[in-house]
Amino acid sequence: MNKVLITPKSYHHYKDTAYALLRKSGYEPVENQTGRTLTEEEIVTFAREGVAGIIVGVDPLPGRVLEQLKDVRAISKYGMGVDNIDIERAEALGMQVRAAKGTNNVSVAELAIGMLFAASRHIPAMNAEVKTGGWGRVLGRELTGKKLGLIGCGQIGFEVAKRARGLEMEVVVYDPFLGDDAFAGRPGIYLERSLDTLLAESDYISLHVPATKETHHLINERTLAAMKPTAFLINTSRGELVDEDALYDALTSGRLAGAASDVYSSEPPLPGSKLAQLDTFILTPHTGAFTHEAIEKMVLRSTENLLDMLNSNSATAN
Repeated sequence: MNKVLITPKSYHHYKDTAYALLRKSGYEPVENQTGRTLTEEEIVTFAREGVAGIIVGVDPLPGRVLEQLKDVRAISKYGMGVDNIDIERAEALGMQVRAAKGTNNVSVAELAIGMLFAASRHIPAMNAEVKTGGWGRVLGRELTGKKLGLIGCGQIGFEVAKRARGLEMEVVVYDPFLGDDAFAGRPGIYLERSLDTLLAESDYISLHVPATKETHHLINERTLAAMKPTAFLINTSRGELVDEDALYDALTSGRLAGAASDVYSSEPPLPGSKLAQLDTFILTPHTGAFTHEAIEKMVLRSTENLLDMLNSNSATAN
């Protein structure tokens, strides 16, 4: 029986139905039981031979790994971002790749909105204050009437925009891939063609772009300097988008009011991470898609996608 490697740590929450689908189609699941993201070497060990497909989370699948996976014909991403997969090399090797689109966009968007509230009202800092016997308050800000700048507006960014409008925020979007009529009929959501203008005028900046060569350290010393000193940065996309040293300097010097991130350059942060020690920086453990609803949808969609690709491969071979 051919095997399927399953790497996402949260897959097991809804695996019973998915495993039944795999076994019915003649595939035996091989589960990541380490409790963490697999290394490149571990992926090769698991999938070098006899594995027809992979359901992958954030585990690394660069070209040098893919080249060693002799029998893999399909890779199904557990989620939407495929930046951990060398798509071009996969296609050159005859491997199909598909993302589980439309499965976690609501959950990630809701976390981004939660981070807006947490940063604006200093909820984590005041929670810690009260739990240690204090009663000090920190002056906060309302979201109503403020301008939210979205960098990137795919499925997740658009869900953030809709919710921000419900909070009576003005939403401005920078996304070179959108047409001028992208938000026609949606009052309060506008397209801005200049990134610098969006940075300079927004009270909040929320990142919703993939990690690529072009977006690496998109938020850096120059772009941070363009933002209002009263602004907040929200990142639920990828840690690679932000120059963390520059962000630390901006927060400690008062050039930025605060930041909240669900992602980091090293996950978890390395011991002694100076940015993670700041009260003005909120960090959660890459939990944007970690809801019952998103996990159930990602498990089923990624499994269905994998079987569809494997079946199409078999049909083509015949």
